[in-house]
Amino acid sequence: QVPLVESGGGLVQAGDSLRLSCAASGRIFKNYGILGWFRQAPGKEREFVAAISWAGGITYYADSLKGRFTISRENAKNTVYLQMNNLEREDTAVYYCAVDLNPTRVRVATDYDYWGQGTQVTVSS
Repeated sequence: QVPLVESGGGLVQAGDSLRLSCAASGRIFKNYGILGWFRQAPGKEREFVAAISWAGGITYYADSLKGRFTISRENAKNTVYLQMNNLEREDTAVYYCAVDLNPTRVRVATDYDYWGQGTQVTVSS
């Protein structure tokens, strides 16, 4: 089992910013794989937010979120961040990080191998 621990969620107002963190343990992440962020709002399917390759730092974003959200990694801490700016009510969801050890479709949740427990983000207007 490869644990992933998310943190940084909370209750904010529209227009505010939050930075989520995902701490990953296990040396396997250092050389390959993709770490992605997904979110799931009540009554909706889990949707792709962003992803980053662990080795090369290549980033991927949901088209609708590009420009407001930024994904980054800090290899020394085995941690990936999701900076979320100008938050909107529609961003309210549980945010999950996940690892895909053999990435081919980085936007497909079912391709990911390990998941964190999620962190709640609530944006009030």
